[in-house]
Amino acid sequence: MIILTTLNGRYTHSAIGLRYLYANMKELQKDTKILEFVINENPGDIVEKILANSPKIVGIGAYIWNAIDVKNIMDLIKKISPETTIVLGGPEASYQPFRVDFSSADYIIQGEGDLAFYKICKEILDGKKPEKRIFLPQMVDLNEIELPYKYYTDHDVEHRYTYVEASRGCPFSCEFCLSSIDKKVRNLDLDKFLSELETLWNRGVRNFKFIDRTFNLNIKSSIRLLDFFLEKEPPYLVHFEVIPDNFPEKLKEKIKLFPPASLQLEIGIQTLNPKIAKNINRNLKIEKIKENIKFIEEETNAHIHLDLIVGLPEETLESFGENLDLLKSISKSEIQIGILKKLSGTTLSRHDEEFGMVYSDRPPYDILKNNLISFEKMQEMKRFARFWDMVYNKGNFNKTVNLIWDNGKVYKGFLEFSKWLYGETASTWQISLDRLSKLIFKYLTEIKEMNKTEVADIMLEDILKISGRKVPRFLKEFASYIPDLDKTEAKGLNKRQLKHL
Repeated sequence: MIILTTLNGRYTHSAIGLRYLYANMKELQKDTKILEFVINENPGDIVEKILANSPKIVGIGAYIWNAIDVKNIMDLIKKISPETTIVLGGPEASYQPFRVDFSSADYIIQGEGDLAFYKICKEILDGKKPEKRIFLPQMVDLNEIELPYKYYTDHDVEHRYTYVEASRGCPFSCEFCLSSIDKKVRNLDLDKFLSELETLWNRGVRNFKFIDRTFNLNIKSSIRLLDFFLEKEPPYLVHFEVIPDNFPEKLKEKIKLFPPASLQLEIGIQTLNPKIAKNINRNLKIEKIKENIKFIEEETNAHIHLDLIVGLPEETLESFGENLDLLKSISKSEIQIGILKKLSGTTLSRHDEEFGMVYSDRPPYDILKNNLISFEKMQEMKRFARFWDMVYNKGNFNKTVNLIWDNGKVYKGFLEFSKWLYGETASTWQISLDRLSKLIFKYLTEIKEMNKTEVADIMLEDILKISGRKVPRFLKEFASYIPDLDKTEAKGLNKRQLKHL
């Protein structure tokens, strides 16, 4: 028996990589099984389930989010069943020096394993012990391998995201990104791929997450893919990662046609500072970015998600703050704030000495400090990013959040709030929505000394926009108007409030 396994970031995720390997196992497929787990599951339980199949070979995918777990699992397997052969692959195993101890692996595939895994397994099972421990396979021809989509189970279709790809690689050279290593973009035969999408659709898939790094690079292909979904009956949701400066009119016209809640676009901005962008080999056309964000927000129903990074070489916190202020001024969409990570295989290390870049040795290899941002300030920014996600990105305080900053000084205002919030909670996790609401109210009315009734009214408008939510007790005392309140809830309200009922 051959086991293919990995640990996904969440239960709703699925591993397309394992399914590619499984699809290309040829005659060994009948003796191969996929087992998926989730990070932070008990390693002993995982190993017990793997070894219950008495596998001769275990193939494991290592990623930035699961590398430590993978190491622990491999170590356990080797202690309990040393005769079991472990073949390791995935991005975290593909570049040396390894920053996690993968010495328990018998063989390591560095690169695309679609065909290489089968070859290794075949040699092992034929009694021909592979000569090398580390394999460097060439990039595969996507049109000569078996595709993985039929191996999404009915359970996957019902409970998990369905990951798909129409291409691999990226033509750009952004130094923080692994995709920049594979500069040649390889496209699948589109007719073949669309046939696979049709099969998935007929099986009931309605949530398609494309993992292509530059969906709108080839406009002709992009339009054909959009047409595929436009011909379908909603509801469905399609997610694409797009480059921000390539939206010709033909593409815009297609995007306009998507109904609400059907199209999601992830746009990597990372920095709006031309000097910093040039320093990391990133293409930056600010006016085009502004134009295209405005188009998407004002003329389409697409949901967009924008990315910014803290800690890029030579970028100060002041520069990051200007990026955030500018991006917030041109967009009302979700802005994901990430902390720079030094991924294995990227060329970021060339900046280490000049800019004093110091990173954690443990995944996900976050930057700890540099010569412009101290460790203490970087810690503040990590908390800033977490609180920003909770308060701004979740969409629970769309109007209230504007009270936190003044006159468009988004970064400065939210940084002050973030510091205060951490002082009150000493945590960035497990803060309930009710508690967070109380803390925001306290900050606005006690620290910023805003009128309690005005703040309560705005917060209520945010909170009650979601049907089924109840009016928080702490706001009842101050709100000038509370809609749809029954007599039981009205007890204890003062006359000024009751006259509005």
